Amino acid sequence: MSSSAAPALSEINLTQPQANKNVAIWLFSCAAMVFIMVVIGGLTRLTESGLSIVEWRPFTGIIPPMSEADWQTLYEKYSQYPEFQKINAWMSVEDFKSIFWLEFIHRLWGRLIGVVFFVPFVWFLAKKSIDRATKWKLWGLFILGGLQGLMGWYMVMSGLVDRPDVSQYRLTAHFGLALVIFIALLWVGLQQLRPRAIATKPSKHAIWLLCLIVFTALSGGFVAGLNAGHAYNTFPLMDGRLIPDGIYVFDPTWLAPFEDHMTVQWDHRWLAKLTFVMVLAFWCRAGKWDLDADQRFATHLVLAAACLQVALGISTLLSVVWLPLGVAHQAGAVILVGTATYAAFKLRATV
Repeated sequence: MSSSAAPALSEINLTQPQANKNVAIWLFSCAAMVFIMVVIGGLTRLTESGLSIVEWRPFTGIIPPMSEADWQTLYEKYSQYPEFQKINAWMSVEDFKSIFWLEFIHRLWGRLIGVVFFVPFVWFLAKKSIDRATKWKLWGLFILGGLQGLMGWYMVMSGLVDRPDVSQYRLTAHFGLALVIFIALLWVGLQQLRPRAIATKPSKHAIWLLCLIVFTALSGGFVAGLNAGHAYNTFPLMDGRLIPDGIYVFDPTWLAPFEDHMTVQWDHRWLAKLTFVMVLAFWCRAGKWDLDADQRFATHLVLAAACLQVALGISTLLSVVWLPLGVAHQAGAVILVGTATYAAFKLRATV
């Protein structure tokens, strides 16, 4: 009996994540950097700065322009593409600098995240501070980070052809992958603090809620990609009605949720309302569960983040996407995703 139990115990020790506070701090730091990256990305998008750098140079791209000749070269390259020719032909080199720096910082921050992730990862591997199960998860995260860089450039490429704007599909994919990386960093980091946990019924509720929140955030990606928030700037009515004439009037109809401005905004509005109702229902139901103080606090955080995000969403709409509110609304989406991730993890039972 003891001989057969020993291999099983050994297998559990090899596959279950082991607690390591330093690894957790490192992963939470990376998650914070991803959050900042999303905020910078929102600022870049709202200021129409994302197409100012028309080349992808993963390594030499970290070097900024050092002379007026460098600036002139970059400006001339930018002037060959649709955004300059159709929208920004009025720009001088000095005007170009303002949009260039935002995109440059955005790309530089992404590279910095890669360094902050990879160097400690190698160190922890060398020190054997990461168990086998966590090691493979972190390799997966590293690959996702590389794919995110490729996705970012793939998105930019869509705005360098005919239409001087990036594809809403690629923008949403880029945002969605950032959310996946953010969630994974938080989850694996939390496992390093409380590694041995199994799912319980409340956890399933929280995970489904997290999925709905992410889905709603992705619908916001289509609103952003189409600049659909600059129309129908009233609330709660849209074009004077709860269900306006014109939604899903598109050919073909199945593309309306992705390409029709009215339908895209209407869908996002109602998904946001549904999400808030489900957060409220989750919070009320959680009050009947036998939760400890930390778990209860996690449910409060989700409700608080949802209330903040609803307020930011309505304010952004009514302001016709005022820059500070637009950036705050995108940040609020990530905060809500983060609190829902935290709640989904905390509402688990230690074995």
